[in-house]
Amino acid sequence: MKPAIEICKPQPGYQTKALACEADILISGGQAGPGKTFALLLESVRNTDNKNFGGVIFRRTSVQIRSEGGLWDTSFELYPICKAQPKETTLEWVFPSGAKIKFSHLEYEKNKLDWQGSQITFLGFDELTHFSDTQFFYLLSRNRSTCGVKPYVRATCNPDPDSWVAKLIEWWIDSETGYPIHEREGVIRYFIRYGTDYIWGDSYKEVADKAFFLPALLEKSGLKESDFIKSISFLPGSIYENKILLTKNPEYLGNLLSQDEQTRMQLLEGNWKVAISDNDIYNYYSFAGIFDNVKDVETNGSYITADIAMKGSNKFVVGFWRGFELVDIEVMDKSDGKQVIDLISEVAKYYNVENRYICYDSDGVGSYIDGFIRGAVPFNGGIPAKEIVDEASGVKQKENYFNLKTQCYYRSGQRVDRGEMKVSSHCANKMYDNKMTVRQRFVHERRAIKRDKVDNDGKLKIIDKAEMKVILGNNESPDLMDMFMMREIFELTPRFIFADAG
Repeated sequence: MKPAIEICKPQPGYQTKALACEADILISGGQAGPGKTFALLLESVRNTDNKNFGGVIFRRTSVQIRSEGGLWDTSFELYPICKAQPKETTLEWVFPSGAKIKFSHLEYEKNKLDWQGSQITFLGFDELTHFSDTQFFYLLSRNRSTCGVKPYVRATCNPDPDSWVAKLIEWWIDSETGYPIHEREGVIRYFIRYGTDYIWGDSYKEVADKAFFLPALLEKSGLKESDFIKSISFLPGSIYENKILLTKNPEYLGNLLSQDEQTRMQLLEGNWKVAISDNDIYNYYSFAGIFDNVKDVETNGSYITADIAMKGSNKFVVGFWRGFELVDIEVMDKSDGKQVIDLISEVAKYYNVENRYICYDSDGVGSYIDGFIRGAVPFNGGIPAKEIVDEASGVKQKENYFNLKTQCYYRSGQRVDRGEMKVSSHCANKMYDNKMTVRQRFVHERRAIKRDKVDNDGKLKIIDKAEMKVILGNNESPDLMDMFMMREIFELTPRFIFADAG
């Protein structure tokens, strides 16, 4: 009796279209649940009968690769059918021909240099918006082949309106509605990247005609236009095309439906547009600009702000500032008292920050720090707003805020509006958790900081923490934004105390 033949094939719709795409680069998915990761893995085995074929699929962190239901887990549903053998220590599969597929991470920007000199025929990125554009385009320079297979790239993503990916695929997205343009789904375009600029066209020739620098390169190298110009496409997908998921895990759809409006629009409906409210403390466009701010911001003085959580659902966040630029950040899960003190102290020592320029959230568990880092500034958001000194007259003035926390949030929002704050790319591109980068988390939390109705005395207010948690979901607090607004405490404290900060 012959052994049963195992067959693995793409589901009709998104997966079949993704595997049929002939573009050099395909970015696909655009929402949760269409079967993006499985399609990426299925694509990777296309040429594994070629002994010299090799591919690498990247996730931003190694933890994401090994997490339950992640790349490594899912690969065991497919690669053994192809008689491939796993190598646990190197996260690699070796196929009978000798072809190899490896999983790797780019947790830090410098990790891209680990691939210097490599030739990667098949290049995969799972959740492309977690990677920086410099990581992607550096690895694209490693997308080379001598095995007879034309090198190509496949990447998955969920909508991230503020990412470099959104800019790359903007031709496929309706600028008014934020939804993919149906007639352009899977359409191939062509581009060449010159520095940080893109030159686009509907053919190799159109791009070549626009690229003034290309004729000289073609003459020197003897290569073709297509060797410099990449073809690219974007293909959206829908959870409703993933019949297997809906059969095995029907509650997943309900989980998406239960999200707040913006998250639901992005993950379930594939919308790339941001929801903007008149009640936002931080103007969306101004806030998005802090990650690409080309304006010089004040960098005098070195400061640390820390939002503290010990053995709770919130994150412990420590930010290091040079003036009004957030230069670095450390994020820790469920820390105990000693870890809190140790981490703040380590950051302070590394960046040479004096105790008096360290501010920590003293509400609740933060009071633990008092006495361990002597001279640090406790932040108690519930106390009355501080008086400010008019620089012209020297007279103290009261500000019309409900409490200190409200005062700092409003002042921080106004400072962002004036273009006076910046977040370094090093900081923004770090991973906040297994789902978001620091930049993505900042943008996510921004929308939870909203104006509330004025109180009976006419004082300005923000919505309370409980309402913020409802907006963010999963009982999460705006830990990054709390750390961010605490920077204002050093501007509200008498200037002479901090005159020699640095």
